[in-house]
Amino acid sequence: MILINLLPHREEKRRQRKRAFFVGLGAAAIGGLVVVGLWYSVLQQMISAQNSRNEFLKAEITRLDGQIRDIANLQAEIKALRDRQGAVENLQTDRNLPVHLMDELVRQTPEGVYLTAVRQNGQLIAVTGIAQSNERVAEFLRNTAYNSPWLEKPELAEIKSITAAGPNREQRRMFEFSMRVTLKRPQAQAPGAAASAPAAPASAAVAKSS
Repeated sequence: MILINLLPHREEKRRQRKRAFFVGLGAAAIGGLVVVGLWYSVLQQMISAQNSRNEFLKAEITRLDGQIRDIANLQAEIKALRDRQGAVENLQTDRNLPVHLMDELVRQTPEGVYLTAVRQNGQLIAVTGIAQSNERVAEFLRNTAYNSPWLEKPELAEIKSITAAGPNREQRRMFEFSMRVTLKRPQAQAPGAAASAPAAPASAAVAKSS
């Protein structure tokens, strides 16, 4: 028996293809939306993680800034303490400098040189005296320049010939001089220099400078 389809099969196939096309298009659109949603969610998570890291870095930077300020304050306090310690040490050192000065002048003044005045202005010492000859004055300068742990940089300011009365009231030719010399602080000395320069008796200093 022969069956004849009298329905409009072409239109039906066309509708089926159209329906399949729209179903596929809808599925593609839904798939695209799902992919976009997933990517957006991943981006949001990445942004949130980065924001958390940024907040952590800001907190650490703030903490480090506080520590840096504390360190700067500590350094300022340490510097102030060192300055005060240095001032106290300088005061203690300067208290003994006149003793060492007189001792060194006694040690370094050669025979034939008599000191008449010693004046101190800070580290600068002005010395005036009378010598039997120019050679004695030169020896005094060499001693203070090379042989003294407490004196340095001697400089002859003036020397002139004078006539002075001797022990028997005879007239003798002498040389009056004035010089400047710098007094060293103990830290400028070699180790052990302070120990090698004990205080001289007052009578010896007076004997030399009279």
